[in-house]
Amino acid sequence: MIGCAVKVAKIATGELQEDVTEKEYTRKAGQIGGKARAEKLSPRKRKAIAKKAAQARWEKS
Repeated sequence: MIGCAVKVAKIATGELQEDVTEKEYTRKAGQIGGKARAEKLSPRKRKAIAKKAAQARWEKS
């Protein structure tokens, strides 16, 4: 946790350049993981998750 804070501070002060490729890799890995998870879930479970997400979005408004 502290290491992340130090990295953010160094990026903010210009001591360190932000690694864009790291962000791209993380995003791509998340997309792959999400697709794999969706394939494993049953249609019933996917529907339950979607309903819960929609309800959470409507509660924010």
